[in-house]
Amino acid sequence: MDRRQFLSSTGAISVLALAPAGLKAAQPDADAALNALLDAIFQENMDDSPESVTQLGLDNGKRAAAKGKLDDRSLAARTTDLARTRSAIARIEAIEANSLSDAGKLNREVVLYSLRSGIVGPEKFAIGSTIRPYRIFQQGGAYFSVPDFLNSAHTLQTSADAEAYCARLAGFAVALDQDSEAQREEASRGYVAPDFALDLTIGQLQALRGKPAADSGLVRSLVNRAKTAGIAGDWAAKAAAIVDAQVYPALDRQIALVKALPRRPEAGEWALPHGEAIYADALRAATTTAFTPDEVHKLGLQQVAEISAELDTILKAQGMTKGSVGARLTALNALPAQLYADTAAGRIALIEGLNVGVAAMQAKLGRVFLNPPAEPLEIRAVPAEIQDGASNGYYRRASLDGKRPAIYFINLKSVGDWPKYTLPSLSYHEGVPGHHLQLSIVQKLDTPLLRRLSFFSAYSEGWALYAEQLAKELGGYANPIERAGYLQSFLFRAARLVVDTGIHAKRWTREQGTDYFVDVVGFARPRSQREIERYCTQAGQACSYKLGHISWTRARTKAQATLGDRFDIKQFHEVLREGAVPLTILERLVEARAKAQLG
Repeated sequence: MDRRQFLSSTGAISVLALAPAGLKAAQPDADAALNALLDAIFQENMDDSPESVTQLGLDNGKRAAAKGKLDDRSLAARTTDLARTRSAIARIEAIEANSLSDAGKLNREVVLYSLRSGIVGPEKFAIGSTIRPYRIFQQGGAYFSVPDFLNSAHTLQTSADAEAYCARLAGFAVALDQDSEAQREEASRGYVAPDFALDLTIGQLQALRGKPAADSGLVRSLVNRAKTAGIAGDWAAKAAAIVDAQVYPALDRQIALVKALPRRPEAGEWALPHGEAIYADALRAATTTAFTPDEVHKLGLQQVAEISAELDTILKAQGMTKGSVGARLTALNALPAQLYADTAAGRIALIEGLNVGVAAMQAKLGRVFLNPPAEPLEIRAVPAEIQDGASNGYYRRASLDGKRPAIYFINLKSVGDWPKYTLPSLSYHEGVPGHHLQLSIVQKLDTPLLRRLSFFSAYSEGWALYAEQLAKELGGYANPIERAGYLQSFLFRAARLVVDTGIHAKRWTREQGTDYFVDVVGFARPRSQREIERYCTQAGQACSYKLGHISWTRARTKAQATLGDRFDIKQFHEVLREGAVPLTILERLVEARAKAQLG
């Protein structure tokens, strides 16, 4: 989709009537065949991903054995995954679209889009993905994901669960060595993270390795949770022995490898072999558009200017008139009244405040949603072991069986990163009406799991940013300063368009990106630098938020223009029950639904 089309129109509308009111009569044989195939492909994926089985709450019954295993991270596994995905694509393509109902056509189209997008990195460049081209970095690798997975996803209710945890500890050592082998091979072809990312990685690896095994988070998680669940046994001794004999030696080998990797100061993907092509594909995958880096950069600058002007008006009305918008926000961030205490008690109070805010917004959702879900949401601090490299906030969906609730994580390495006026918009983004509401709806859809679990960053992150705007309509920002926090959140996402393209296409340094964020967005330098470091190693993803938001808001505006007085915000939000889709399909769906309502 070209930039002009994206900014000014929905593009060509499919001849298919995709709204429920206009569905073509179901064709049960073809639809049933497609659904059976999608379910079979999903099960094949689960066969090769025991971690996904656990994340989804499916590690019981016939899949109970998965609970003692981790994913295969070897180079051979990547080849196998690619072959399996190519096979899946061919099998889905073999079912003619014209034989399906409109709902079936939509499922076929969305799943094919997702599968084709997912193989670009390994097929064209022999890397994991274009967005995440490095095997080991400050937010990637088994060392980063497995300890958190074991602590937050692996449930402990029985002695068998504890034994499975120990089996996964042993598997962690294997996973570390597989990552090391893959990173060594990729580094030989020039695919290695920037030097500052490697420094962060080494620090986190050493922190994971730094305590005696019996005191490590890996062992304490098992011991503490087994005690709470009343699971008898000397789990401390068993787990510590595995960590000492297997995990720590593998960590030592990985630390030595990362220290020996070639060092490069360049922050962007442009410096990699085929770097410009990789970034173009990363941008396409993350945004589900065909924007060029230059188009995204210019759009970002335009959005930054517009949002900064709105903020300038609010800040002046509050008596803050001197300096740039970024400088005034920086001053606002430092006001004692805006800060929680930098103590354990202060962190507890901050999370308690987030819970109050989420509950208050939940009570308002019925005004703009039909039957809004009320699924539990747990709010946690990012584990200390990974907070140096982790994102500032992120969401983890609940298990499909409902036994493990969704979690909204916030990075509390420094409470100074979180002035009080900025927190409402974060909760509306990660919680309700943002990710938690959208994914809770998707979780209950009656569609094949492969379709239900399809993920498109631009759709999901665009919705979450739209949700911050919707919260404003619901009175979610109590005063002008909180509304400044909401606009700062939008400014932050607009600035991402500038810095992501600046780093990966215009050859900005990490320092240039950080300076831009501090000067324009007004975030504290440590927080700004963590953000920039993430964009350096996960290209394009940061652009999905604002481009997705533009698509959601334009879709709503067009629906309002089509329906006039008949527009119903609750009905507009029902499009969420179609599941996640690329942005072009989203706009098509909304327009088709609006026209169907006209009759």
